[in-house]
Amino acid sequence: MKRIFSVIVENQSGVLSRIANLFAARGYNIESLTVAPINEKGLSRMTIVTDGDEQILEQIGKQLNKLIDVIKVIEYGDDPYVEREMALIKMHTDMSSRAEVLRIVDIFRGKVVDVSHNSYTIEVTGDSEKIDAILSLLEPLGIKELARTGKVSMIREKKR
Repeated sequence: MKRIFSVIVENQSGVLSRIANLFAARGYNIESLTVAPINEKGLSRMTIVTDGDEQILEQIGKQLNKLIDVIKVIEYGDDPYVEREMALIKMHTDMSSRAEVLRIVDIFRGKVVDVSHNSYTIEVTGDSEKIDAILSLLEPLGIKELARTGKVSMIREKKR
């Protein structure tokens, strides 16, 4: 079972290392990890995607809460949340494939952010399923290079 942890941490050196060591020491895998400052000075948000059974996920949450640099741990269980990921995709292109690549990019509301004589670099954002879907359509046309950010997510506000 996959689980997302949103961890608010002090933005200082060594914090990432301590969290990565926590996972490594216990044999837990980090599927994706994103880190960036938030709107509160001196704090950052880590979005960690991991998997395991319910007992392992509970242990991960408890261990994260014990770390001194961790301010808050939000575990995304059954609560509705918004998630996004960005991918940069560099495509091999020639005269015969350029139109097809642009058509696919348009369908997925992506953008061409760099062009050369024989390549396009495409930016696309969305949930992981959207990223996977565009990759499956572009792959037969010749993906040259791929960079994905990993998930970032937030709990949805409750509606009245």
